[in-house]
Amino acid sequence: MISRFKDLEEVIKYKFNSKDLLTRCLTHKSYDENINNEKLEFLGDRVLGLVISKNLLIKYPKEKEGVIDKKYANLVNKKKCAEIANILNLKKYMLLGSNYKKNEHKNEKISGDCLEALIGAIFVDGNLKNAEKFILKYWDSSLKQSDLTIVDSKTKLQEYSLKKFKKLPTYTLLKTSGPHHKPIFKVTAKTPNSKMITATGSSKKEAQQNAAKKLIEDLKI
Repeated sequence: MISRFKDLEEVIKYKFNSKDLLTRCLTHKSYDENINNEKLEFLGDRVLGLVISKNLLIKYPKEKEGVIDKKYANLVNKKKCAEIANILNLKKYMLLGSNYKKNEHKNEKISGDCLEALIGAIFVDGNLKNAEKFILKYWDSSLKQSDLTIVDSKTKLQEYSLKKFKKLPTYTLLKTSGPHHKPIFKVTAKTPNSKMITATGSSKKEAQQNAAKKLIEDLKI
């Protein structure tokens, strides 16, 4: 196990002072309910948001807050984290319970969570500078591409609905579940001519974006 983790340190170009911390950030709760990466994931999510926010403001000093917010949403989300985790092949190093090893859908989510935990662990083991260096290494190309403003799904659906029906799409929060530090929001999205589409997200805004995206695909806009 130690040699396997050493391989990961070589991949990410960061050597941990605390091997226990490295082990913890790679440990899913299905493997150990008491000592796992949930709190490091919570921290890493905030560190990632701070670093990306700072660098977006530096890179786009004249952009309005709304535009920066859209760029941020495209860079800081579970899908992006899972993408980076896949590049690092994090699932190779993760400690998972037997039920999770065979479930690829769950693995995509938990590998993204693990990536956030890894960021949190680098921050705790080193400092913000170390965490920022790691983040910018893997988000650099995406930060550069973000100068091409992407119209987010909610905006696209809104423009469609206003043009066709002179009405805004409607979003309804169905329920909130999960622990306080890691909630899951379930919402619906609908336009006057559509069926009701349901989606989830780690925030209300993310859930609405996911629902809007699914509805756009359903309507073939």
